[in-house]
Amino acid sequence: MTDQARLIFLCGKMAAGKSTLARELAAREGAVLLVQDEWLGHLFPGEIRSVADYLRCSARLRAALGPHVCDLLARGSTVVLDFPGNTVEQRAWFRELFERAGVAHELHLIVASDDLCKRQLRHRSRDLPPGTPWTTDEEFDAITAYFQPPSEDERFTVVRHERG
Repeated sequence: MTDQARLIFLCGKMAAGKSTLARELAAREGAVLLVQDEWLGHLFPGEIRSVADYLRCSARLRAALGPHVCDLLARGSTVVLDFPGNTVEQRAWFRELFERAGVAHELHLIVASDDLCKRQLRHRSRDLPPGTPWTTDEEFDAITAYFQPPSEDERFTVVRHERG
């Protein structure tokens, strides 16, 4: 294993603060930060209108970036991926990356209540331009139903962050 390079990734409910933490970790570590939402917005503008669209586009993005991330890691660069790691299947991709590159990893788990996340969603949405779609409490509940915190069986190095 390379001593200095690590893959850092996150797990937490929508609006728990994953992107904020990802930016903080990247700055602290002097790491490369890759943000899924930014890549999707640039590569697929206006194409993501449904969950199926999101799944299709995010799978294409992961396939394209995976070899690049492994190369960065293998060359000794720490990488922070602001991509969701909220299901067992999503976290399997991260494992594939750090194992292929032969580097250490950190899974940063943000623990936050549904109420806190919904408050943060409403706060975040109030500054959006008029007519911009935003996530409702009902949509939050539907998406959060798929959330799976990491289990010990997955054998990740977990760093917990308690919010609220």
